[in-house]
Amino acid sequence: MSNSSAMALPPDQPGSLREDAGVIGLVGGAHLISHYSQLLLAPLFPWLRTAFDVSYAELGFLMTIFFVVSCGVQAFSGFVVDRYGPRPILFAGLALLAVAAFGFSASQSYWMLALFSVVAGVGNGVFHPVDYTLLNRKVSPARLGHAYSVHGITGSLGWALAPAMLVPLAITHSWRVALVAAGVLICAVLAVLAIKRAVLSLPATNPAQSAQGASGGERAYDFLAIPAVWMCFAFFFFYAAALSVIQTFAPTAAGKLHEVAPSVVAMCLSVYMVAAATGMAAGGFLVANPERCERIVGIGFGIAAAVALLIGFVDVPALLVPVLFGAMGFATGTAGPSRDMLVKRSTPANATGRVYGVVYSGLDIGQAIMPLLFGALMDRGQYRSVWLGLALVQGVLIVSAFNVRRVRRTPAVVVA
Repeated sequence: MSNSSAMALPPDQPGSLREDAGVIGLVGGAHLISHYSQLLLAPLFPWLRTAFDVSYAELGFLMTIFFVVSCGVQAFSGFVVDRYGPRPILFAGLALLAVAAFGFSASQSYWMLALFSVVAGVGNGVFHPVDYTLLNRKVSPARLGHAYSVHGITGSLGWALAPAMLVPLAITHSWRVALVAAGVLICAVLAVLAIKRAVLSLPATNPAQSAQGASGGERAYDFLAIPAVWMCFAFFFFYAAALSVIQTFAPTAAGKLHEVAPSVVAMCLSVYMVAAATGMAAGGFLVANPERCERIVGIGFGIAAAVALLIGFVDVPALLVPVLFGAMGFATGTAGPSRDMLVKRSTPANATGRVYGVVYSGLDIGQAIMPLLFGALMDRGQYRSVWLGLALVQGVLIVSAFNVRRVRRTPAVVVA
């Protein structure tokens, strides 16, 4: 009995390959739904514009509502995850996304769409603190890079799945049917996770300490004094800025500069996402040595910035533009797992949910703000400036990655 007890793993200690694969697969499926739900409305804007007699600016404001709410919830939910454990928070987030999808489908006014955008934002805000708490605490260190890789790939696939599923259903049936189908898909994933809930079992981190923090103690907030946490926040803000430009305006700007056919312009984002997913798979192997994660990020975004400048300022054949989007996507994809490792190496013990909640809220802020800034450039026909701005943001990411390593060595002053 004593020997078996000595050999037994603690409940939250990483285990076998099969156990790790189960956790990675379930968390990846949830992450796919998170990204899928971010694009529930955008592909349906042409139908919604007609149905509700609103402008594209008003429809775009629904996305701003979504990401602003998600940002606030993401920063707060990390504390909740650390106190109550990630599984119930994950289930609540998925349930809210399902409610939002069905609510969108039944909406009779613009303000109903706005209301359910708030619901969707609340649901989306829990995923990063939940996902990374589960991965960091349940997956073996040797497989963590691959876990981050799969996590990034499933997110990209979620972005790709939304328009691929919703637009054909809207064309053949209606936008309401498309959103009902989205709600059914979210419920199906929630059902799978509920059935496999034992795989996602994880106790709260030091419940006594969390309770003290929740009642007003300082300890729960000590991580906010760590400079690396805020440098990671800044890194993800600029990462979201670059991603937002690519998802919204970069294909159109490239089409205007190089006289690319609309059908080819439409391909560019899909090519980018598929290439990024491929790059993330490769990046999972590159980050096997955590000490080189800053260099991998620097090289990846350095190549991406060079490609951005090439598209923006060199006269390239129209058919080469999707290829260049693919090259840029692959380069940024390889940096994805290393990007996540930057945060893990800056996270103190027993604060995973809180740190990831604050750090990844930078993603939502960047995606809420940048479309307004770069949209103004597009309205003025400054297409080269869009690509220059993208290259500059990617350059800032390189500097930010190395600054994370520098400030990680700066001791935090913690009040006893």
